[in-house]
Amino acid sequence: MNINYELYRIFYEVANSGNITHASQKLNISQPAISKSIKNLESQLGGELFVRTQKGVVLTEEGKIFYNHIKNAINNITNAENEFSNLINLNTGSIRIGVSTTITEKYLLPYLKKFHELYPNITIHMYTDISNELLDKLKNGSIDLAIVHVIDKDYGNDIDINKIKKIHSCFVVNESYKKLIENPISIKELKNYPIILQTKGSNSRDYIEKIEEDNGIIFNNNIESSSYTLISEFAKIGLGVGICTKEYIENDLKNKALFEIKLKEKLPDRFICIATLKSKKPNFSTTKFIEILNNKNDYK
Repeated sequence: MNINYELYRIFYEVANSGNITHASQKLNISQPAISKSIKNLESQLGGELFVRTQKGVVLTEEGKIFYNHIKNAINNITNAENEFSNLINLNTGSIRIGVSTTITEKYLLPYLKKFHELYPNITIHMYTDISNELLDKLKNGSIDLAIVHVIDKDYGNDIDINKIKKIHSCFVVNESYKKLIENPISIKELKNYPIILQTKGSNSRDYIEKIEEDNGIIFNNNIESSSYTLISEFAKIGLGVGICTKEYIENDLKNKALFEIKLKEKLPDRFICIATLKSKKPNFSTTKFIEILNNKNDYK
């Protein structure tokens, strides 16, 4: 049975008011059109829904049972429409963001603040992990978007990568390695020194391995850390040569807690990116958050 939803809506309003005139005024539909719609619905259902009286209309026993089902359906549709409207207007909803602790602290906080100021009723769920794990979470639907460090490589046909900021990597040491900062040196020379690396599986480690591959070397890895932030801290106390993001350690460089090693070669480009699934349209909350990131875009 394929009955027009409009007939159900008219029946619902007539049943609520018990009066065709009142229903006509509320629906802004003529009384003859409403009467015709009710007859049409009764004809399609094969039975009477109302008993006509001098004061109006009264539901039949079958009509009462039918009304209870239609009332629930109409309410569900109304609730869905309202919820959809709220989502569009961002009066409710949620967003699941996958991001590293480093990107959150060094880059993302102002954008989160702006989003919360504009849409305070949106629930923000934050999931922190290394980039490759976050991309896996994105693929299995655990998060709505990932904000990650990436290099120029293929991340698969199912992931859309949107570059929002170019960042600059540098090798750094503390003053105990001052001889390394006196003159520009080649990357190959650094293999003779202890290098502080992030653990395997991270995009930062992938980045180092690309440098090794491009230069035909393997670094002398004495210290490995799961925390990207700790690399600069370990370098500051003289545990070795750290590779860091220059934008994240500007104060340490300015205060001479760390010194940048000048290289003869250019390091590969690196970016902060928004990763989303190509096969899934972002919800309204996610779309608005991405708009904020792109509107403040300082990608160079």
